Amino acid sequence: MDDTPHNTAEARGLTFLRRLVTVLTATMIAGLVILIALFVTRFPDASDAVPLPDSIALPDDARATAFTRGPDWFAVVTEDERILILDAETGALRQTVTVE
Repeated sequence: MDDTPHNTAEARGLTFLRRLVTVLTATMIAGLVILIALFVTRFPDASDAVPLPDSIALPDDARATAFTRGPDWFAVVTEDERILILDAETGALRQTVTVE
């Protein structure tokens, strides 16, 4: 059997296509490696995490629905549509904001 291609233009086209697929594969592998490296280097360490209080004493039998933290305070949104702003060090109530 003769394995030589019948048309040399078709053989050149297949060679070009094979090289194009190889370059695309290498590009995709390099992009995936770069993405993984960026995820690993950009995620913060656990040591950089903001410390959260162990427990929060809420006044008036309020039930919390959301929590956020600032530099020296934290806020709790309650079911009765209030925002309680508490001191981060002592846990004392600083301010109450009623949401209308």
